[in-house]
Amino acid sequence: MAFTRRLFSKSAVALGAAASTTASMSHARGFFPWKKKDLIAFNHGVASGDPLQDRVILWTRITLADDIPSYIKVPVRYRVAKDPHFRRVVCRGYTFTKQSQDFTVKIDPNGLQPNTTYYYQFECFGNCSPIGRTKTLPKGHVDQLKLATVSCSNYPYGYFNVYGMIAQRDDLDAVLHLGDYIYEYANGEYGDGTEKDRIPEPNREIVSLEDYRQRYAQYRTDPNLQEAHRQHPFITVWDDHESTNDSWTGGAENHNPELGEGDWGERKSASVRAYYEWMPIRLTDKNDPSRIYRRFQFGDLMDLIMLDTRLYGRDQQIDNIDDANDESRTLLGEAQFNWFTDQLSDSHQQGNRWRLVGQQVMMGQFQIGGAPFNFDQWDGYAAERGRIFDYLSGNGIDNTAILTGDIHTSWGMDLTRDPYNSDTYNAETGEGSVAVEFVTPAVSSPGVEDPVQAEQTAQLLLATNPHMKFVELFRRGYVVLDITHERLQGHWFHAETIDEENNYNQTLAMSLQTVSGENRLTPIDMSENMPPNNQSTSISPSSLAPDINMPFSEKEWLSSEL
Repeated sequence: MAFTRRLFSKSAVALGAAASTTASMSHARGFFPWKKKDLIAFNHGVASGDPLQDRVILWTRITLADDIPSYIKVPVRYRVAKDPHFRRVVCRGYTFTKQSQDFTVKIDPNGLQPNTTYYYQFECFGNCSPIGRTKTLPKGHVDQLKLATVSCSNYPYGYFNVYGMIAQRDDLDAVLHLGDYIYEYANGEYGDGTEKDRIPEPNREIVSLEDYRQRYAQYRTDPNLQEAHRQHPFITVWDDHESTNDSWTGGAENHNPELGEGDWGERKSASVRAYYEWMPIRLTDKNDPSRIYRRFQFGDLMDLIMLDTRLYGRDQQIDNIDDANDESRTLLGEAQFNWFTDQLSDSHQQGNRWRLVGQQVMMGQFQIGGAPFNFDQWDGYAAERGRIFDYLSGNGIDNTAILTGDIHTSWGMDLTRDPYNSDTYNAETGEGSVAVEFVTPAVSSPGVEDPVQAEQTAQLLLATNPHMKFVELFRRGYVVLDITHERLQGHWFHAETIDEENNYNQTLAMSLQTVSGENRLTPIDMSENMPPNNQSTSISPSSLAPDINMPFSEKEWLSSEL
């Protein structure tokens, strides 16, 4: 369908924009005497996220010069096109930003076509943002998808080379960030950025809204993170460090009012508000900003169900192993648990092939010496985990894959109620497994920092946890999920280093797959999935968003047809 002025006006109304763009912009300029380009900048790049079949969130932030009053409303123009030179513009308009939203800009243009790559750009008084690239979700039959999963980016601990590796890939439909996008600590508390000139801002533990905003602003100046956002749509969820360590609904391990850190509810609300301001995410429930769980449908191939295992319904972590099987304890909360099982059933009944579940903490059992090691994970909420496994098996729901971050290291495993009981789970055949789990390593946060100890520990874990098929505890990196109707493959790519800036050397550490209907992981030939610096892949940098200056023209805005 052609995009006419009438259709565009409907879209503009839906966005809260005016149809008469040029006239309104001129009126807005009359109330804004600061027009020099050097007074306004796009220091934090652009981003897109939460793609649907007909829309996608577009994000940027305006940085004002110090001599511009902070009380002003700043008009910002945007445009969306099917080509990077904006010859085929399909959507354009303007919005305002102001101090109460930290001068961030978020647009949700609708009327887009499914499974289509778009290019977008913002402009503020002659100063243009970088050109971003994004993609809508597919509709109907889908043959293949590729997603990257990533988590745990600690600014002082090392360079964000992993984001740069992801930015260079042109074979991704979206990037899933599974949490710990920022960290709350002062320098030296969890990583020392002095030598790398990566000292956290502000250099203290962040607790207030302004603190969280400043920390996000610093992270978003990182060139590799900016480039990853510029090239790919992100689907994100928070973990604990977007608020503070080991947080739960009513508090956190790293929150103490007696140390001047204030009320937990206020701190949590501040962290949630800053997250929505600075991330390209759509507000799921206007009446409940704390609700981040949601679902994305990728045609008939896959449903992506994003969960909040951190802030929404989590009970406090336990200290006593005997409490892990307490039936009353919850990680999701009743409302989210019921929603989750409803989504699983609905996806299954629709006949969609795969159900991918993006969440934060490891679901599979993690034991050392025959006892659970980490009660912040699902091991501390074993009864609720068991109910999920029972729901999958009891309703005949196959082809479920759990996607996890949080633990900074690489794991692949079968999921079953009791992997240590050979009567109910066969580690060789996978019989008894109800789902699989892919755990992505960190962007920069540490795992086991001694490589020899990391290897020895990994071998011990593999020998004593029969459901684990891959464990690597030293390297940073990311996972690429390659999905067809026949199989779901996970490829772990590991960075050579995070101590040398812009070093994009990487190795393919492991490839595992689950065949449709089998619910277990098996190894596959890795030679066909080597990273770009080792062998040729489907990567074609020429189709990435170009780094060029494409100024807006007044003639374009006066056009009667889009």
